[in-house]
Amino acid sequence: MQGNVWEWVEDAWHDNYDRAPTDGSGWVQGDPDYRVVRGGSWRNETSLVRAAIRDKRNIHVRFDTLGFRVARTLSP
Repeated sequence: MQGNVWEWVEDAWHDNYDRAPTDGSGWVQGDPDYRVVRGGSWRNETSLVRAAIRDKRNIHVRFDTLGFRVARTLSP
């Protein structure tokens, strides 16, 4: 799944994980103009195409290498 486009995630940008939520929820407090993107895109070198890679993007700027993944929780 990596390597298609950078994926927007719910987290606001922070330089590190100090005081980040530990329950898996999104870290939404922070600068509202910058969000975290993950995963790299088809335009990156292979060392950047992995889920652990994160970067920040301004929410008002568009790129052809940036998108999102639709997901939902299924009931048992």
